[in-house]
Amino acid sequence: MIDVRQEGGAWSDDAVRADAERLLAHLATKQDNAVETELSIVLCDDAFIHELNRTWRGVDAPTDVLSFPMGEGEDAGIHAEVLGDVVISMETASAQAAEHGHSSDTEVRVLLVHGFLHLLGYDHIDPVDATEMREAEGRMLALLGADQTGLIARAST
Repeated sequence: MIDVRQEGGAWSDDAVRADAERLLAHLATKQDNAVETELSIVLCDDAFIHELNRTWRGVDAPTDVLSFPMGEGEDAGIHAEVLGDVVISMETASAQAAEHGHSSDTEVRVLLVHGFLHLLGYDHIDPVDATEMREAEGRMLALLGADQTGLIARAST
């Protein structure tokens, strides 16, 4: 199940919903998972994500994507079928899309994949983990039919 919410604006969620459905279907197949997995996606403006970034990461600035995995913290494992939340700033996505010469939908796809992988436990703090996450971003974007560079690969160029 996918829940898409909007905060601070109204954006089409058809493309992000379709991509999320494909990612969850792939995850279910890969894990031979008969339990329906839940994913929450928030499409928001910079002000909304700025507040989240300040509150949860101590960074007083907007960002492009944040992930809040349900598999972390004191309640980890209570609702194993709930992956968590991916929060995407549509304002930042639009600016980054223009910077990289592709559509906002393409940028949101890149951000969704990045956030989704964080929910699955991927990280990019140390070089070995970053390599694993970069490769996983490439596989997930290819699964979605995107000939696109992921965030990790883009940051290293």
